Amino acid sequence: FSGNLYHFESYGVDKETQLIDLDQVREIAHRVQPKMIVAGASAYSRTIDFKEFKEIADEVGAYFMVDMAHIAGLVAAKLHPSPVPYADFVTSTTHKTLRGPRGGIILCKEKFAKAIDRSVFPGTQGGPLEHIIAAKAICFNEALQPDFVDYQKQVLKNAKALATSLSELGFKIVSQTTDNHMVLVDVYNSKQVTGRQLEIALDQCGITVNKNSIPFDTLKPMVSSGIRLGTPAMTTRGFKEKEFEQLAQWINQAALNVDNPLEIARIKQEVFALTKQFPVRERGE
Repeated sequence: FSGNLYHFESYGVDKETQLIDLDQVREIAHRVQPKMIVAGASAYSRTIDFKEFKEIADEVGAYFMVDMAHIAGLVAAKLHPSPVPYADFVTSTTHKTLRGPRGGIILCKEKFAKAIDRSVFPGTQGGPLEHIIAAKAICFNEALQPDFVDYQKQVLKNAKALATSLSELGFKIVSQTTDNHMVLVDVYNSKQVTGRQLEIALDQCGITVNKNSIPFDTLKPMVSSGIRLGTPAMTTRGFKEKEFEQLAQWINQAALNVDNPLEIARIKQEVFALTKQFPVRERGE
């Protein structure tokens, strides 16, 4: 899913471990001689070795860019290795784990700053949104507070609890476990239900997930063999390990009953009963 302005060569994960195959990255880099190597993912639940990526980029004289949109909050809390010491460019959203407004940031080495500024404005966009800039400032300040670190620690604990519980219920967890806030689950080869089917069933239960391709997926992307789960939003509402263990039970029950409206309705009632105990805070609370 990309445009035609640039030519990309993709690297992947090891078929057995489902971890990024850095030997493959190195082989492709030396063969292709790219101008830039990009690291970062939207559905990778393990720690990325930014240091080795940088070493590979240096070997072929390439720039190194990291998109840390999904893990920025964990990086800010020093619970995930930072790409900043290694990358020439770092991009991120300010929502997701950073828990700010929808928007983005670009970090770069000083020698690239003027070119980046010009490419953003007037090259790409104009009309800054002052209320979003203010919200980003609040977001960054919150990320400096001790309780933000506590929050991110709980995000990680909850992700581990969710992955472990799903595994015990017979689901295949891509790469076996998770190192961050995300869990990628192979539901098609675990429960003989597609990602799309389970996404729809869980939505009817009041549980929001998204269908997601898994490594070496045999199904089309709009059907997919997997679902992607994340813990930050419900951790913000106060969920801890016990609640995520219960969530795993509901996911399993839904997977076994995607065509059973009575069972889906029962799960929905239980979901709503639990979430009432963890209300979304009103403004000013």
